[in-house]
Amino acid sequence: MTAHVIADATEALAVATALADGFRAGAAGRDAERRLPRAELDRLSASGLLGVTVPAEHGGADVDALTLAEIFRLLGSADGSLAQIPQSHFAYVNVIRRQGSEEQRKFFFAELLAGARFGNAQSEAGTQHVQDIRTRLDRSADGSYVLRGVKHYSTGALFADWIPVLARTEDDNLHVAYVPRDAPGLTVVDDWDGMGQRTTASGTVRLDGVAVPADRVLPHHLTFRGPQLHGAVAQLLHTAIDVGIAGGALAEAAEFVRTRSRPWFESGVGTAAEDPLLIQRFGELAVRVRASEALLREAARAVDAARADLTDASAAEASVAVAAAKVTAADAAVEGAGALFEVSGTRSALNSLNLHRHWRDARTHTLHDPARWKIQHIGRYVLNGTRPPRHGLL
Repeated sequence: MTAHVIADATEALAVATALADGFRAGAAGRDAERRLPRAELDRLSASGLLGVTVPAEHGGADVDALTLAEIFRLLGSADGSLAQIPQSHFAYVNVIRRQGSEEQRKFFFAELLAGARFGNAQSEAGTQHVQDIRTRLDRSADGSYVLRGVKHYSTGALFADWIPVLARTEDDNLHVAYVPRDAPGLTVVDDWDGMGQRTTASGTVRLDGVAVPADRVLPHHLTFRGPQLHGAVAQLLHTAIDVGIAGGALAEAAEFVRTRSRPWFESGVGTAAEDPLLIQRFGELAVRVRASEALLREAARAVDAARADLTDASAAEASVAVAAAKVTAADAAVEGAGALFEVSGTRSALNSLNLHRHWRDARTHTLHDPARWKIQHIGRYVLNGTRPPRHGLL
């Protein structure tokens, strides 16, 4: 496997813009036919974008959070499914940055610069709550490990070269095991049937006695014993996807109204684009999108500031900024994608056009983490100075 190595943030954004333009053209068809984006992901790997957060001392561009968020916004504006697939990739790159040994970093950063893709095997179904992880990582006599468990919502696993698996060791501490996609005993099942983000293949991963060398296991629990940005970065990328979906839906709605909608007969105008009530509604929607974009940038800057001087205070400020952006972006994506039909008229509801993919993607993606809890943590921080918890979901 080989990939282009991106030099800096400027090049990264240019590459992301070009890829997004290409991905946008086939997004409706891929969703309608549930045609998995294997070729598109190969292009993503070859482009070098998956290695842009590799540290400079290992040959990467080490782009900042502001650049990474913009990359995901661009991809999300083109295809809300495709943008979701590499989200966990970057989250688990951060685990290596934070907890990897020098040898682990050297190995995996070389893999990333060559275009390797990380999937994920994180969430589990049927447990008490999202952090009730029951997959086991048991140590063998020779110091290696064995993985046993079942994972769900494993976005990216089907397309991955490496699958990071979240599991507990005998002391119940959380670790991440980086497992090759073709490891014996590991099965990825394409059984995702969500109404939205249909081409993420976020299915099931079964781990039946998977052998893992000791040097492929990282102590993720240590991430949360001090100030950390793991959750803030992961949530920032979720936010960027929502912002991208909102912007993509607004752009497609505007194009539809300009080229295909008819004016309401009472408006007295010749085209739908001249209808003052539609103009008003587009203005309202544009304000929502621009606000979400601005809060995304503000949150990314807060993450970058915290990374430069990581303390409990700076980490808390970053988490709260990201939470505020995420709440706003989720609302903008769901409202904007739904309003597409309101402004475009009856024809926009035709299944053959598949404009409803924007709403289905937005509604599905915004279910990842409840906005009501983000608002709770924002309120506690503002009113009582209570810092957000270090559980990795803020």
